[in-house]
Order: sequence, then structure tokens, then C-alpha cells
Amino acid sequence: MSYARLIRPVIDRVYAGARFAARPRMVEFYAARGVDLGYENSFFSGVLARPMPADALADALVYTSGSMDAELAQGVTTVDARDTWHLTELGRELALFAQRATAEAAEELWSGRPGLLPGPASVPRLAELVGRVLEHGLATGGPAFRAMTPPYEPADASPAMRLVTRLGSLRHHRADAHRAAWRAAGLTVDGIRALPDGPQRAAVEAETDRLDEPAYAVLGEAERWELLAGLGALPG
Repeated sequence: MSYARLIRPVIDRVYAGARFAARPRMVEFYAARGVDLGYENSFFSGVLARPMPADALADALVYTSGSMDAELAQGVTTVDARDTWHLTELGRELALFAQRATAEAAEELWSGRPGLLPGPASVPRLAELVGRVLEHGLATGGPAFRAMTPPYEPADASPAMRLVTRLGSLRHHRADAHRAAWRAAGLTVDGIRALPDGPQRAAVEAETDRLDEPAYAVLGEAERWELLAGLGALPG
């Protein structure tokens, strides 16, 4: 098994755990402003740094309806003549809160670790390693990853904020790789969803690994296991 495939569920568990823990406070914050959670909430690590190009957004939303009607109607975003998406003042306020709430939830989760696990003490080093992977991955990432990297990090970002924000961007390197793999196999969104286990599915996953793996080449072998073990030790 490739390292990229091995670490992906660990990345997803840590990131999704923080996002799930933050959701109640985000729902409350959004409700007070009369808006729904939208693309600014899911993609805060990128959209806080730069406008989102049309091709990146289309890829990032390919498994959904792709509709941005709610975000436009609620004044969260605007779209220019080149189909590039820009946060409004409200959208930026929401995205900044989503980032902060996710980081706070992560810190709370990780502080409640079992005593034998490293927990928060490992977070600055893990953030450093992920940052190097992000920088190296720019040479091989697709549209969504490039829109999300480098991620937005305020000057006073805590180690927890740096780590969860960077993980949010890193997930898009493999997501781009997977879309490229199933498209190269002649499949559509519905086709990849319906594809059963078998030789064709295995070939798509192997190609995804091949396209995702180069991002991690910047890490030495010991650093790869350090990253995998460190993320694996964080509660999620």
C-alpha cells in the first residue's frame, strides 16, 4: 500500500473530528446572522487567502449539486465576469469564524487525550511537516488544491489552527488526484459512485495513489512515520 493511501484516512479522521466538534458553535453563529453554512465554511483555508477560480470550485463541488444560489442570495459571495468567486464582507466574517471555531474545537479534543499519547505537544511539529507537504504538492496538485494552497493563516494562528487549516488544504491534493484518475478512466461522477469493487475500481485507486504520492516525497522515511503516528495519536 502506498503511503498516500495509508495516511489519507488518518488525515480525514483528524480533520473531520475537529469539524464535527465545531459544528454546533458554527450553526449557532450562522443562525444569528440568518445564513446557511456554505462554501466559505467548507473551503475557508483557501477562500480566505484568495478568490476561488471557476474550475477549482466546480471540481470541489463535483459530488454535489454544484449550486451556489444560496451563497449568492444570502450575500456571502459574489462572482465576477471571469466566473471567479469572491467573499463578501459577510462571507469573510463567516469563514474566519469557521476557521477559529474548528481550531478551538480541535484544541479541546486534543487536550482530552489519554495520558500516554503526545496530544498538543506534537501539534507544532505536525503542522510543520504538513506545511512542507503542501508546499511540495503545489507542483503536482490539481485545480482545487492550488486554490486552497497556501492556506490562509493569521499572524497569531495557534498551532492547532495551523494544523487543521493545513490539513483542510492537504485533503484536496488527493481529491484532485482521484477526480483525475476516474476521468482518465472514462468515468463520470455517477459512474465512479456506482463502480463496484473489482479490477477497474482497483485501477482507479492505484492511479489516485500514483498522483497523490509525490506530495509526500519531500519527507524522509522517518518523517513520514512521524507524521502518520503523530496524527494517529490525536483524538478525533
